[in-house]
Amino acid sequence: MPPDPLLALREFRQLAPWNLRDLAATTTAILERTRVRPVGATARDDVSERAVRFYVTRGLLHAPDGRGPAATYSYRHLLQLLTIKLRQMEGATLEAIARELHEATGDVLERRLAAALGDRLPHPQELGVADAGRAFHIESAPVRPTGADTWRRIAVEAGLEVHLRAGHPAAGLPSQAVAAEVRAALERLANSRHTE
Repeated sequence: MPPDPLLALREFRQLAPWNLRDLAATTTAILERTRVRPVGATARDDVSERAVRFYVTRGLLHAPDGRGPAATYSYRHLLQLLTIKLRQMEGATLEAIARELHEATGDVLERRLAAALGDRLPHPQELGVADAGRAFHIESAPVRPTGADTWRRIAVEAGLEVHLRAGHPAAGLPSQAVAAEVRAALERLANSRHTE
């Protein structure tokens, strides 16, 4: 039985929040993997950070939480961005897309995207690090600063992330290295439980 595209789409919710670069890379990776191609010559099948900023200023995309490099984007932003790109590829104008997005709830966007992308919609793990612009293994925006403390959020895999306080010895390591070590430690733990 083929995977349910709606459930596959909802798996991306576990990876939020994203920074601007990661949101653009994740959206591009999904579009590339589903082999969605524009109908018109003016529509692009990739998403740039500049395009995301443009969509926010035009009101097509909700404003992110925070500003500048600390701005974060949610699962709802991913749904909106995918909808914008798919409708552009179908030849819809930005004005028409803005009206549709204004009237649509998150549930409606999810169902429309799942129907449009169908069984081509990948699970986040299928995208891999290279295909997703490292979106699943890089530092995201700081997580809930408390007082003078700042934290790094490192996504290890779908449904698993590590939070490191700035100043912890591991906080200076590359995110990919931390993610690899956490995965290896969990694998050792799982193997040791099987041998007991």
